[in-house]
Amino acid sequence: MIANIITGFITFRVLDLIDIFLVALLLYQIYMLIRGTVAINIFVGIFVLYIFWLIVKALNMELLSSILGQIIGVGVIALIIVFQQEIRRFLLYIGTRYLSKNRFSLENLLFPKQKNMVEPVNTEAITRACRNMSETKTGALIVIARKSELQLYAETGDIINAETSSRMIESIFFKNNPLHDGALIIKNDKINAARCVLPSTEKMNLPAHYGMRHRAAIGITEHTDAVVVVVSEETGKISLVHDGSIKYGLTSMELKPLLDSLLAE
Repeated sequence: MIANIITGFITFRVLDLIDIFLVALLLYQIYMLIRGTVAINIFVGIFVLYIFWLIVKALNMELLSSILGQIIGVGVIALIIVFQQEIRRFLLYIGTRYLSKNRFSLENLLFPKQKNMVEPVNTEAITRACRNMSETKTGALIVIARKSELQLYAETGDIINAETSSRMIESIFFKNNPLHDGALIIKNDKINAARCVLPSTEKMNLPAHYGMRHRAAIGITEHTDAVVVVVSEETGKISLVHDGSIKYGLTSMELKPLLDSLLAE
C-alpha cells in the first residue's frame, strides 16, 4: 500500500538520476575548492537556509516562504560578491582542465604543432639545486609553468630569461642576492623571472610549520596549473606543490621522478 502511494506521487526517471549525480558532483567540487577557508562557513549557512526555504515552501507557509524567497533572490548578488575569489578559482579550474586535456580545443585546432615546440624542463638542474639548498637550509620558491600563462606574476619581479642551471638557481636564492626574496619562475626551460610576488592561499587549516613560501606555493597552484618546488629556510625540507596539494619532506631522489611525471602531463 505504501509503495503504491509513493509510486503514485513520485515519478523517477533516468534523467532524474543524472540530475542528482551532477548536482552532487557540483557541490563536491565547490566543497573541495573552499574547504579550509572562511568561505566554507558561509556556504554551509546559505545551504541550510536554502533547505529550510524548500521545506517551508513545501508546507505552503506563504508568508515565511515569501520572506525567505526574497532574501535568497537578493542573496544571489551577495553570493557573487562574497564568493568572487572562489568563483574565479572554480572557473580557472574548469578552464585549465579543459585546455590541458581537451584535444579538440580552439588552441589545438589553430596551433596543432605548438605543443611540440615547448622545450622540456631541465628537472635534473632543479633537483640538484634543491638538494644543495636543502643541505645549506637556503630558502627557495621555484614555480614551473605548464599550460597556464604566468606572465602576470612574472611582471611583478625582474625578468631574467636565462638558461636553467643549478648554479644559476642557487645564486639567485643566495641570501645576499637582492633577487632571493620572492619566487623564481621557469618557463620553457628558461628562468623567466625572479623576485616575483605570488598570491597566498586562504586556507586556514595548514600545519604551523608551513611558512609564507608554502602558502604562496599553494596559492599559485590554486590559481594555475603550475608545479612549485619549495625549500624551507628553517628546516631545509623540500616540498612539491600542485593543484593546491603539497607533498612535504621529499628527498632529491623522490623529487625528480615526481617532477618528470607532472611535467609530462
